[in-house]
Amino acid sequence: MFETVLVANRGEIAVRVIRTLRALGIRSVAVFSDADAEARHVREADTAVRIGPAAAAESYLSIPRLLEAAARTGAQAVHPGYGFLAENAAFARACTDAGLAFIGPPAGAIELMGDKIRAKETVQAAGVPVVPGSSGSGLTDAELAAAALGIGMPVLLKPSAGGGGKGMRLVRDASLLGEEIAAARREARGSFGDDTLLVERWVDRPRHIEIQVLADGHGHVIHLGERECSLQRRHQKIIEEAPSPFLDEATRAAMGEAAVQAARSCGYAGAGTVEFIVPGDDPSSYYFMEMNTRLQVEHPVTELITGLDLVEWQLRVAAGEELTVRQEDVTLTGHAVEARICAETARVSGDGARVDFLPSTGTVRLLREPAGEGVRVDSGLSEGTDVGTSYDPMLAKVIAHGPDRATALRRLRAALADTVVLGVDTNAGFLRRLLAHPDVVAGRLDTGLVDRDAASLVRPSVPDEVYAAGALLSQAALEPPRDGWVDPFSVPHGWRLGGQPAWTAHHFRAPGEDPVTVRVRGAVSGAQVLLPSPPADAAAPAGGSGGPGGAAGVSDPASSDGAPAAVSPGEPRSARLLTVPPGRAAAGGTVTLELHGVTHAFTAAPGPEGVWLGRDGDAWHLRGHDPVEGAAGGAGAAGADTLTAPMPGTVTVVKAGVGDFVSAGQSLLVVEAMKMEHVISAPHDGTVAELDVTPGATVAMDQVLAVVTPAATGPAEES
Repeated sequence: MFETVLVANRGEIAVRVIRTLRALGIRSVAVFSDADAEARHVREADTAVRIGPAAAAESYLSIPRLLEAAARTGAQAVHPGYGFLAENAAFARACTDAGLAFIGPPAGAIELMGDKIRAKETVQAAGVPVVPGSSGSGLTDAELAAAALGIGMPVLLKPSAGGGGKGMRLVRDASLLGEEIAAARREARGSFGDDTLLVERWVDRPRHIEIQVLADGHGHVIHLGERECSLQRRHQKIIEEAPSPFLDEATRAAMGEAAVQAARSCGYAGAGTVEFIVPGDDPSSYYFMEMNTRLQVEHPVTELITGLDLVEWQLRVAAGEELTVRQEDVTLTGHAVEARICAETARVSGDGARVDFLPSTGTVRLLREPAGEGVRVDSGLSEGTDVGTSYDPMLAKVIAHGPDRATALRRLRAALADTVVLGVDTNAGFLRRLLAHPDVVAGRLDTGLVDRDAASLVRPSVPDEVYAAGALLSQAALEPPRDGWVDPFSVPHGWRLGGQPAWTAHHFRAPGEDPVTVRVRGAVSGAQVLLPSPPADAAAPAGGSGGPGGAAGVSDPASSDGAPAAVSPGEPRSARLLTVPPGRAAAGGTVTLELHGVTHAFTAAPGPEGVWLGRDGDAWHLRGHDPVEGAAGGAGAAGADTLTAPMPGTVTVVKAGVGDFVSAGQSLLVVEAMKMEHVISAPHDGTVAELDVTPGATVAMDQVLAVVTPAATGPAEES
């Protein structure tokens, strides 16, 4: 066995591999870019080596720098994790040439299975059924389009290199083939450095089921059962489980044998996964999709139902050991389900027909990871972690195991409710609601379920109790310390001579929401709050001194009856903070609010620019809002004519210019973040009045990209 192993990765998978290395008494070496200097995997390793700047091409994807780090630390082997260079044959070969053991399959197997076209031909020759599709590599755009038309719509465009759903495009309309092929090539080139595509028949309502295989260098190959990976968004898995609720024992055995034959066909060694597409109405009709020549993100569910440590077996096989587990020794016990926690924001499109899952960024201000019976967390997070757009948005995985599927689902939902990540938007709340979806509970899964029903799973607008808690925390922050004499005029209770106390206005704006003014009267231990609906024109100050035009934290003058001069419909409600974090709003902790006789518990963390509140996996960032500044922002500051960046990222394509007439829905720009593209389209027919970005420009979230002035009739005809 090895004495020292270098982990050529970052985040949760690096932490996961280091855990097994420590259990086996093997010295671990982490590598890190400048962006990860304080990362959790760096702290948990026995030693760590800086390998370059934040850009992956100059750090985690730099083969020379990784080999140099191995040489400097005396590593005997390299574990690639997944992503980055895990399925890079040149890296595997370079490790071998440098005298290092590559903890993965031979370079030849990676090369063969990494080429989706050759892989299909190879496994088909071994008797494994494959999806009907194009043949040959290096097809031009015209050849791809012709092949797609020959197969018949709908079709799926896939990169020949790589995986993880990146670059995959489902095309149902033949007229969009050209545009979708171009977009798929851009994503494939950006993700894998290779824009070769293939096209396959799309199976409607398919299930994505994969088989875990394990092989040694002595001719032994076994399978460890299947994983159901049908719950996906943008062709990327977000929930996985084992075993599948869809397969019977006969189908499981047949698919397992097909996976074993696929592994044998390429001379595989180590842990790998053979992925199949399965028609939702016929589990016996399964088709090979691809083989992932690495450890999978979802490997924990297999570990929990088999009792095997797959990383340990990767190490043992790479060290030349023989598999001591035979097929007849493999037993599946209980059920396990995994949820991928990603840094992303789910936003419903204006027409409600689509949900965009947009990468999010920020600093983790407060972190609480779940624990309990049957719960496992694989995480690369710690408080203070900066989440940017340089790397994949997956932050952690929460996994639950139970004696049956129903128990595992319940445990996972409870664990997600206990997951608190404040400072960065995550999908934990969305996943919790997805797990309660009737079709998910019943096991009626397919790869389109999430996209079809995503809008119903996105949380509605910010709940009243969140705004109330934010306002009372802001009110508490205005109160003077109670450690001595208190000037009564410094207490923000709105006292007025001969009249009712005035209201104190607190102005908030949550990302993606209109500004809101919440008014508080009295001490936070027993106050009244007014929770108006967002005004029709949030940027315009309301008339009268009692409107939301005042600065945050300034008491509104009272009218003759003591009420605010202008309020939204609704009556004042009683509210009080039962528990306040130490230091009031300046520190994180548990906040319990009683609003109109009902208590609500939150976890709170400060700023920046406001407060974060979390509950049941969801989180809200309430920023302070200056309505006067908002009103002075100009015509392009807000409104239906304005197109803003839905996420921080880079502009990769600009398809229009100032003065161009555009049609509703026409794509104008493409913004990329974390190797995912988001198309910015015209909101209506009109003329491009402003467009201040160019390809390569870096943009911030909510930055104005373009303004489209609506057309009264249509484009003027040329004379």
